[in-house]
Amino acid sequence: MRLAAVILPDLGTGPDVPIVVSHWFVARGDRVWEGERLVEVLVGPATFDVASPVSGRLAEIHGLEDDRVESGSVFGLVATTEEGGRDQELDRQRGRRGEEPPSSRPTT
Repeated sequence: MRLAAVILPDLGTGPDVPIVVSHWFVARGDRVWEGERLVEVLVGPATFDVASPVSGRLAEIHGLEDDRVESGSVFGLVATTEEGGRDQELDRQRGRRGEEPPSSRPTT
């Protein structure tokens, strides 16, 4: 198993502009895909999504909703294995998964 950090990128804000965790789209233990949005942050009137760096399961969450954070903060860890990651991608491409990839999930 490998752990990949979910990191808030530099959003180009100054030190006087607060960055606040707005909403988590997934919960600890949920399966996530590389590039899937995990968490939304508020920067003044704008919102930004932070995506998963890899496919796997969200193993840890750091930063609860309404917490103030800084660029470079680690929001959580995604657990994956090299073999599992390849298997997940092949399953997704073949459509044999128990869960649908985020792009095909219906919106509510």
